[in-house]
Amino acid sequence: MHQGSGILSTRQRRLAWLGFLLAALQAPVSAWLVTDESWLFSLCVALMVATVIIADDAARRRPADATSD
Repeated sequence: MHQGSGILSTRQRRLAWLGFLLAALQAPVSAWLVTDESWLFSLCVALMVATVIIADDAARRRPADATSD
């Protein structure tokens, strides 16, 4: 049984993880330094990138011969 390929290439996946980590680490730092709620934007970006990474994981775990409904 072969695993399916994901929606991201290996390089894109590494960049997505890097972007997620940077945005997730930047949110609390900017919340501490800035008085307004602009840090929420970093949190939203981190959550969107995490969603793409999770979707890529799901596509990779699906068998290659499985058809999508």
